[in-house]
Amino acid sequence: MSDTRIPGWSVETLHDGYAQALQETELLYDSETDHQRLRVFTNPRFGRVLTLDGVVQTTEGDNFIYHEMLTHLPILAHGAAKRVLIVGGGDGGMARETLRHTSVEHVTMVEIDAGVVEFSKTYLPMLSQGAFDDPRLTLVIDDGAAFMKTTQEKFDVIIVDSTDPIGPGEVLFTDTFYGHAKRALTPGGILVTQNGVPFMQGDELTDTLRAFKALFADWGCYLATVPTYAGGPMAFGWGTDGGARAVPLDTLEARFAAAAIETGYYTPAVHKAAFALPGYVQDLLP
Repeated sequence: MSDTRIPGWSVETLHDGYAQALQETELLYDSETDHQRLRVFTNPRFGRVLTLDGVVQTTEGDNFIYHEMLTHLPILAHGAAKRVLIVGGGDGGMARETLRHTSVEHVTMVEIDAGVVEFSKTYLPMLSQGAFDDPRLTLVIDDGAAFMKTTQEKFDVIIVDSTDPIGPGEVLFTDTFYGHAKRALTPGGILVTQNGVPFMQGDELTDTLRAFKALFADWGCYLATVPTYAGGPMAFGWGTDGGARAVPLDTLEARFAAAAIETGYYTPAVHKAAFALPGYVQDLLP
């Protein structure tokens, strides 16, 4: 095994035979919790960067793409989402985008590691932008799988903002977890999930969608390109028993205009186009 250390650079080796490197101009935080090693450093292109166990989780520069596509797409597709559950998302970016919808009355956020939340408030405040202080947000420090198994609450949209299926995030990619998530949805509710870069992590997408196929009348995935999630476009799992995927473009445009939200990536046209899959991704569907 070759030495992947480069002085002054953070090298990610998540995928076999492939690595990406981000220059570190300043190390702001480096601490190991009971669950994972957290680091924050600055990069000339992406600003502040958060890594967990050496893997890029989010950056100041491109986080808006990931967070917008996992929030605005299901919320606007649903059209009447009042209660939203976020599993993970300790940096606060997902809560930030969800709470921009004034029509959303309550957000429950379940994060396994209180340390992620606390240091994000200090070192990545531009991600949450005050979301943790919003009275509509309830923060629960708990294992997401345990919460989903026992909750009696119902949600219109469930967003699984998990790490990759290794370590603490592994239980969030199981058939049992998805089954519990479906039980927690209201009629016509939508479940969306982070499913990695399918060019590099095809099995991850196939396994999730095999479970979705058994659970939901409408299942599949949609795509977005996030520069620091290297290796091609990222896939997001989609599951619902309602007709939200088929909402016409003009309806999405009206809902987006009414929401009065400024976005850097999401548009109603991108929303519709994101479900158009290239052949190699279609081949991964069960």
